Amino acid sequence: MKHLRILAIFAVALAVAFSSSCGGGSSKSTLTNSPTNTVASSGSNVAPISVNGGPMGNYVDAAFVSVTVCVPGTSTCQTIDDVLVDTGSSGLRILSSALTTVMLPQQKAPNGDPVAECLTFLGSFTWGPVETADVQIGGEKAGSVPIQVLSDTEFKIPSGCTSSGFHSADTLSTLGANGIVGVGLFAQDCGSACEQPVQAGSINPGWYYECPSSGTCQAIAVSLAQQVVNPVVLFPSDNNGVIIELPALSGATATVNGSLVFGIGTQSNNGLGGATIYTAPGFEFTTTFNNHAYPGSFIDSGSNGYFFADTTGITECGGNEAGFYCPSTTLNLQATNQGSNGANGTVSFSVADAATLFTNVSDKAFSDLGGPTSSSTVNYFDWGLPFFFGRNVFNAIEGKSTPGGAGPYWAY
Repeated sequence: MKHLRILAIFAVALAVAFSSSCGGGSSKSTLTNSPTNTVASSGSNVAPISVNGGPMGNYVDAAFVSVTVCVPGTSTCQTIDDVLVDTGSSGLRILSSALTTVMLPQQKAPNGDPVAECLTFLGSFTWGPVETADVQIGGEKAGSVPIQVLSDTEFKIPSGCTSSGFHSADTLSTLGANGIVGVGLFAQDCGSACEQPVQAGSINPGWYYECPSSGTCQAIAVSLAQQVVNPVVLFPSDNNGVIIELPALSGATATVNGSLVFGIGTQSNNGLGGATIYTAPGFEFTTTFNNHAYPGSFIDSGSNGYFFADTTGITECGGNEAGFYCPSTTLNLQATNQGSNGANGTVSFSVADAATLFTNVSDKAFSDLGGPTSSSTVNYFDWGLPFFFGRNVFNAIEGKSTPGGAGPYWAY
């Protein structure tokens, strides 16, 4: 069985990719804590995460967290388990089918019509109303957070959302998770572009809509305060970024447990230490692989493998494993990352035969899963979840002060 999802997101009309799949894994595994990869297990700014297959049990190399949403200003709350942790996007998105005990207030346009959002991804889109919730993750709380509730039925999907020809990812079977919590480098999911008028020649990508009770939903401009927001920036403290902490993994295993730590340099458990900072003003840095520079590269916990273009003839999988690499033997590879600040470092990584990895259906975590990008001409190398095993990966949010300077940057 295979559930492949490749999505693209975000700020200032920027497009990045993340990917999901399901299957099994190899029978050999080694799970260790590296001396340089201490995983914080407690603290008010720590939330446990788990790579465990998700709510359907078939989502590999994806980290999940529990998120509590409340009617603003009340104790009427619901905890949603199995929410995908995604450093490649910003904002909380919850399936309407998962919200069973709370009814959140609808965000309204200035004329009083409900506001909805469409995010067109690479291969799919999400659609649904923008609502407001108090949000708690671990011990951190944020009040009155605009979130997207994913639903194909709340409002009729406008043609501007379906014109891509992609399918919606608004159900458990199509999303593979109960939601996505985007804790990436940006504060909002669109930013200043969506504040501009929606008209010919505008940089507004047309993600937000007002939906009258009669007639069709129409694309509109929205202020930063109305946009779906990275909930971390609304925490009273520990709000300048996050750290994804997962122990080292060699091979495959059924479950890997780690931590989502909030804040950078704000408490004793979230210092930068000796991490190298890679600044990424446009969400991108440069990866050089096989003597080719990919200036649109990024680090993304929402991708379930290393995704990169290959010019050396790595065998691509077919059948249920299509979208991944299937080399005859495990490949030990290297690439170099460089931030806009000039910082650089070499990364060693491995890519194994996905068809072999997926033979053991109990395995959900893989250190060596990889696949091709959609085209050999793309300008990015996608460092997905396998990159996170054995590293503490810091994500500093745009404009937020940290001991390593203002975000946005990655550090590891």
